[in-house]
Amino acid sequence: MRAVVQRVIRAQVVVDEVVVGAVGAGVVVFLGVDRTDEETDAEYIANKIAGLRIFSDTQDKMNLSLMQCGGEALVVSQFTLLADCRKGRRPGFSRAASGTMAANQYEAVVERLRSLGIRVATGVFQADMQVDLSNDGPVTMLLDSKKEF
Repeated sequence: MRAVVQRVIRAQVVVDEVVVGAVGAGVVVFLGVDRTDEETDAEYIANKIAGLRIFSDTQDKMNLSLMQCGGEALVVSQFTLLADCRKGRRPGFSRAASGTMAANQYEAVVERLRSLGIRVATGVFQADMQVDLSNDGPVTMLLDSKKEF
């Protein structure tokens, strides 16, 4: 499972000219599900998102987590995070999970974040979405449940 986590001042996702999800200060999470992902991957990613110390404390140091600062999360499915761009010019998506599996894993991440007390807004799975965000910092983190850095 891969996630791009961006610290934001505010964000919203629009489908068919209707705002379907919006958050204030917190994070936007673009989430891609790999065909080999399991429940443990969803739990790892959700726990990592909730616990990342990327918010400023009273001394303006990145020292607080989403849970500690009361931030919100907008979680948007994005299968293109699994793109393989190593060969040629057309990305390959053979690593991306099937629609049903990806939807289940996506929902598992959302539910885990909610169970940790985080207010979560979402996009619409498999919809054409427009995401409008105001990146704070900018602060952007890449997470991968299977990759060791």
